Amino acid sequence: MRVVVEVSGVRKRFGRVEALRGVSFSVLEGEIFCLVGPNGAGKTTTLRIVAGLIRPDGGAVRVFGLDPSGMGLEDRRRLSYLPEDAGVYRNLTGLEYLEFVASVYARSREEALEMVRRGVELSGLGEDLRRRAGGYSKGMKRRLALAAALMVEPELAILDEPTAGLDVAHAVAVRRTVRDYVRSSRASAIVSSHNMLEVEYICDSVALISGGRIVEEGTPSELKDKHGASNLEEVYVKLVGVEAA
Repeated sequence: MRVVVEVSGVRKRFGRVEALRGVSFSVLEGEIFCLVGPNGAGKTTTLRIVAGLIRPDGGAVRVFGLDPSGMGLEDRRRLSYLPEDAGVYRNLTGLEYLEFVASVYARSREEALEMVRRGVELSGLGEDLRRRAGGYSKGMKRRLALAAALMVEPELAILDEPTAGLDVAHAVAVRRTVRDYVRSSRASAIVSSHNMLEVEYICDSVALISGGRIVEEGTPSELKDKHGASNLEEVYVKLVGVEAA
C-alpha cells in the first residue's frame, strides 16, 4: 500500500520550548491515522508541519513524496487542513460559506456546484444551511467547517481535534463523516485528539505522543493486547503515567 505521509525524526523548537523531539511515523493510502495525546504534547505542531504551514528545525517530512513547505498550488490542492480553532464567516449562511470555499478551490462553475452539493451532503445540516452561521452552535459550525474541508475531495485530510468541545451527537456525526469519506474515497486522514476512548472507533493506526515524542504506535487492538489494557487510555497511563485528558 502506498505511503502518503512520511515523517522522519522531526524536531521543532519555539524559543526555549522543545515542542517536537524526533517524531517519526508514516500514513498509508486509505488509512485514518490518529495522533493522540494531551494538550501540549506536540500534536498541533506536528500537523502544521505536515500541512506545510511551518518548517521543522530538523528531520524530514514528505507528503506525496514532496516537501509540504515547498508544494506548488496544484499539489497543495491534494490536501486540506482543518485547524482546531477553525471558524466560519458568521455573516454568511452555511450555504454561502460552502459556495465561498468552492469558489476558491474550483476551476470551473460546474466543479464549484458539485463541490457545494457534496458540502451540503457532508454537513448534514439540511435547512439550517440557509441560516447565518453566526447563529450556529459550536457543533454545527464544526460540521460546516469539516464539510468545507472534505468537499474539495482531498487525497489527505489533516484534522486537528475535530471533535474537541462538541456534544455527543455532533462528535458522533463528525467521526462518522470522516470515516465515511475516507472509506468511500480511499483518501487518507491524519486526525489529532486527546480523547483516547473515541479514537478507537475511527482510527486504523494510532501514535501516542507525549512531550514531543512518539511513545507507542500501532493499531488500537495491537496496543491494547501488547499492554494488557482494555482501552487506549489505560495504555497511555501505563506508558506515561498520566491520563490523556
